[in-house]
Amino acid sequence: MFQIEVTILDLLIKGFIVGIVVSAPLGPVGVLCIQRTLNKGRWYGFVTGLGASLSDITYALFTGYGMSFIFDFINTNIFYLQLLGSVMLLAFGFYTFRSNPVQSIRPASSSKGTYLHNFVTAFVVTLSNPLIIFLFIGLFARFAFVIPGIPVFEEIVGYLAIVLGALTWWLGLTFFVSKVRSRFNLRGIWLINRIIGVVVMVVSLFGFIFTLLGASFY
Repeated sequence: MFQIEVTILDLLIKGFIVGIVVSAPLGPVGVLCIQRTLNKGRWYGFVTGLGASLSDITYALFTGYGMSFIFDFINTNIFYLQLLGSVMLLAFGFYTFRSNPVQSIRPASSSKGTYLHNFVTAFVVTLSNPLIIFLFIGLFARFAFVIPGIPVFEEIVGYLAIVLGALTWWLGLTFFVSKVRSRFNLRGIWLINRIIGVVVMVVSLFGFIFTLLGASFY
């Protein structure tokens, strides 16, 4: 049986990575965030990301607490679960690489709406996709993120790190899109998604290899 040890720094790094990986692929909400940044302004796009982040952390909590009930099984089979998590991330990266987020584009609204409206619509759109739970399962297994019995403070730090990673992604994305607004087009959306897919696949392959070698790889 593997004994999983965790530190605050571990939780911060792992949670931050999980938050970015979950947020980065340009699905419907990612495209919506870019659209709103281009049509309404950077902060409307960022608020859209905030709504998505709240939905993501809701699913993260649901997944984490669900997995905690089978922690003995996870701890006993952590080697195989980390391999499985890497394979799931590889499949997710490949799907992201092959997908065309441009198909998610909808006609832009003539009204900006309130920040609250943009926040709520993004939250609902993201929450309507429960398949994200499988991505969290793969990530939590890959990074051994679920550690029952740790102090509540450390547990909160881990989940807040996920939020921090997600917000960092949305802040960076909206900043980039607003800066290249005049040169940004549909091909830019497609290219960003392909780059994200490649990065996720490379990380998952490294994780798979490091697990086989018995080395540490977050």
